[in-house]
Amino acid sequence: MNPQSRYRSFDRDTWAGLRASTPLTLSEADVADLRGINDRLDLHEVEEVYLPVSRLMNLRVSASQALFRATDTFLGAPAVKVPYLLGVAGSVAVGKSTTARVLAALLKRWPDHPKVALITTDNFLHPNAVLAERGLMERQGFPESYDRAALIDVLSRLKSGEPSVTTPVYSHVSYDIVPDESQVICDPDIVIVEGLNVLQAPMVERGTPVVFVSDFFDSSLYVDAPEDLVEQWYVERFFKLRETVFQTSDSYFTTYARLDEAEAEATARRIWRTVNGANLAENILPTRERPDVILEKGRAHRVERVHLRRL
Repeated sequence: MNPQSRYRSFDRDTWAGLRASTPLTLSEADVADLRGINDRLDLHEVEEVYLPVSRLMNLRVSASQALFRATDTFLGAPAVKVPYLLGVAGSVAVGKSTTARVLAALLKRWPDHPKVALITTDNFLHPNAVLAERGLMERQGFPESYDRAALIDVLSRLKSGEPSVTTPVYSHVSYDIVPDESQVICDPDIVIVEGLNVLQAPMVERGTPVVFVSDFFDSSLYVDAPEDLVEQWYVERFFKLRETVFQTSDSYFTTYARLDEAEAEATARRIWRTVNGANLAENILPTRERPDVILEKGRAHRVERVHLRRL
């Protein structure tokens, strides 16, 4: 990070000290359940990296709640519960989904905001039938593959104080939206929104401002790593999926399970180059300077530095 940037940078040891007296509320078994495929998450990383993040977010949530109460007092209006929205972004295979799950698990253990919901933007991908009709099957994960209007509608309703909203559900086995299945979010204190492109900046189209997902966030976090490492992690994850999920008969990628090692690596690197790496370069990396917190990972898939945006 440039020292003249908008961020304060902390090495891991210094950041760990900002945990203060925040108690560790997760066990080894909890961490094992939260760990994603090919992640190296352990209890030490939770203690040293994620507990300080949860403390920071707890303080921000408390400040936000106090601000809402002050505004309601000024207006003489009854208090309406509005959830705090936290966006989590980053590339495929960098560990953003694990980060979102860990933060959800930690934040719900604070007594002043026990109801934490997690929304993945995968749930708002267009169904495969729509993507195929539009010639976008090879563009899954790119901004145009999402039903942005539906996602923005859900976030808008949450921020309007609606007590209950529903979202579609996406399957990483069938690689498609699951028909007749939904996720119900009821009366949340915090909603974590995790996805590749959630930090895209608002823009103007044909003279009209366009509302983006990031407009609804109270705080945001980006999981970062050098691109060559993320590519290697993607290839390693592909091999693990080849031995597990791809083996199931209802997997969209079941044909990949029959590839030999050389074919599997060539396929993974082709997918990275044409899809995930391209999306990273075009749409995800340009948002890296927008979040409030950046978790910077190194070779061991562990967070080495944390960057906190100056207010």
